[in-house]
Amino acid sequence: MIYQGNAISVARGTKTGGDDIAMLTFDLKGESINKLSSAVVTELGDAVKAIQSESGLKGLVIGSAKDVFIVGADITEFHGLFDKGEEYLVEMNLKVHDIFNAIEDLPFPTVTAINGLALGGGCEVTLTTDFRVMGEKAKIGLPETKLGILPGWGGCVRLPRMIGADNAIEWIAGGTENRADAALKMGAVDAVVPNESLEDAALDILARAYSGELDYQARRDEKTGPLKLNPIEQMMAFETAKGYVKGKAGPHYPAPVEAIKVIQKGAGEERGRAQAIEAKAFAKLALSDIAFNLVGLFLNDQVVKKKASKYEKQARPVKQTAVLGAGIMGGGIAYQSASKGTPILMKDIKEEAVELGLKESRKLFAKQVERKKLTTEQMAEKLTLIRPTLSYGDFGHVDLVVEAVVENPKVKDAVLTEVEGLVGEETILTSNTSTISITRLAENLKRPENFCGMHFFNPVHRMPLVEVIRGEKTGDAAVAATVAYARAMGKTPIVVNDCPGFLVNRVLFPYFGGFSLLVEQGADFQRVDKIMEKFGWPMGPAYLLDVVGMDTAVHAGEVMAEGFPERMGQMGGDGSKSAIQVMYENERLGQKNDKGFYAYEEDKKGKPKKVSDDKAYELVKQVVKSEQEFSDEDIIARMMVPLCLETVRCLEDGIVETPAEADMALIYGIGSPPFRGGALRYIDAMGIGEFVKLADGLADELGPLYAPTDKLRKMAEAGERFYTTQAQS
Repeated sequence: MIYQGNAISVARGTKTGGDDIAMLTFDLKGESINKLSSAVVTELGDAVKAIQSESGLKGLVIGSAKDVFIVGADITEFHGLFDKGEEYLVEMNLKVHDIFNAIEDLPFPTVTAINGLALGGGCEVTLTTDFRVMGEKAKIGLPETKLGILPGWGGCVRLPRMIGADNAIEWIAGGTENRADAALKMGAVDAVVPNESLEDAALDILARAYSGELDYQARRDEKTGPLKLNPIEQMMAFETAKGYVKGKAGPHYPAPVEAIKVIQKGAGEERGRAQAIEAKAFAKLALSDIAFNLVGLFLNDQVVKKKASKYEKQARPVKQTAVLGAGIMGGGIAYQSASKGTPILMKDIKEEAVELGLKESRKLFAKQVERKKLTTEQMAEKLTLIRPTLSYGDFGHVDLVVEAVVENPKVKDAVLTEVEGLVGEETILTSNTSTISITRLAENLKRPENFCGMHFFNPVHRMPLVEVIRGEKTGDAAVAATVAYARAMGKTPIVVNDCPGFLVNRVLFPYFGGFSLLVEQGADFQRVDKIMEKFGWPMGPAYLLDVVGMDTAVHAGEVMAEGFPERMGQMGGDGSKSAIQVMYENERLGQKNDKGFYAYEEDKKGKPKKVSDDKAYELVKQVVKSEQEFSDEDIIARMMVPLCLETVRCLEDGIVETPAEADMALIYGIGSPPFRGGALRYIDAMGIGEFVKLADGLADELGPLYAPTDKLRKMAEAGERFYTTQAQS
């Protein structure tokens, strides 16, 4: 044994004999995956020194004893590392470069055997060796830009020299995970073989390199020298890419463009200088609020996934499901279930509704075929998993039912009590309700412990969130099975407790309340939309209301007003009609009938395109009570404060268990700007004391919707935060 650590071992010899090849194996003890924590990187440095001092070696194979190669750096360390400042980060990266360069400079050929995922720092490890062989099902990529940073351990230097600047930009700026066949075609790897043949393939390449058949030194010269592009080629490659990527990433996500600039600045430099440019750019991005929040988002997502996994382990298998109520929503649920392999019955009382549901499913599968995600044969196979029916004939074999009929408590109650008598005693019943109390819907059920909410967001195939709502009598088995089914559908389930609007709609409607008050006081709704979109929302509040539907918004608003009369009973100000109600009464429902705050026309792709409509302005004038001037900052505060405060109340009331789940629900459910980290991180970034001061100033004029809670005031006084780590600025 040349070296033995907690995560890395190096031994002489291979399974086929001979002791002139060193085998460096990543196998982090006590973990199911390999990741590059600070401790593992230190071990790698020690392991490389041990290899350097070993005599008689003719080659090195780097591999993994786990099902993955290396999933990347240990992201749980990032906030702590970022806190140490720019100088520390630059120095840290340069030390890693020294270790990686030492692998690249070993006096014999080297090869990496990639099984499973090789992402981020794991991918950068593979780039240090002369050759790479890849398992057929493995994936490789540099996803750092999705965290607001860029590859800092040589990815921006080595990859462009290996596969060309244009290809490297596509991988790095896009943050993609790339399959083995694509990596081979691109030249990022030298061979693709079945996993069981990886070591043999690696040894074969080493033998050919050692014999001189493969010129490994030429490979090194290419990776360590300047990029082979003349000035005109450089300008075309980089300037065009920067413009395209900036347009696609948008103004709030600078990392993809910064990565291109790093590749460009280092293009004419040798390895050491190019790596210094990369290290400095990494540190600069790492200290931004955007990187801090996107890393926080990743960590929050891990919290949500771990909680869901715990439920999943307790769940009975869900092998056959059913959806009650076809149409667009039922068809979307059926499509999602079938697309991920769970058979589903789709029942309605009307033939035309069943046909509409099937049409919706077929349309969504056809799009997958168009995008080459599915073949026609695979589409046909998946469609057979959806069984349309007008009767309850096969419901005795169903493990879980999703009720998705109209949002009316009497209708839902009738359907749920009917189906309960026709399914097995252990069958889980769920309701896809957006506002109606689960405890209330359970009142007439014989087995309320087997019932919970399963709130999908529209459109089902696009929106990642599913709220799993626990009523007063809901049992753990019902929650576990529903979480497991949501995960099987490819969704992110978050378990919340029952209250009017649950979590997401309860938080969203104070945001709409802030909008109504702004309009009432003379704000131009189109300007409000533009400011909130610039702030980072995918659409402003007026546009979002048009998408949600004015009828849905009015109904949900009534539920909120009944549930929280002090704050939400008069969200239109003094109890008079809000702009939303005026639109509804004038049958301007939004995209449902092509007129709301905007009018809608079809674009070239047949999708609704919003255009300004004078009639909407005329109607809005009816609710305007004063003409005030608002700055952009005023509008942002008046929109965000009530949303943030309601999120705080949901956490305090135990509707949601953790800040991580609250913030992820808003990001996944209503498109809260990811780079801002969610409502509670937004408060943390401002400082709870400053936020309370801002809210108090608004509450004096605008009332209880803007009033901080007593507990939030105490947190402000104590200097507390929702999250333990804090942003840089």
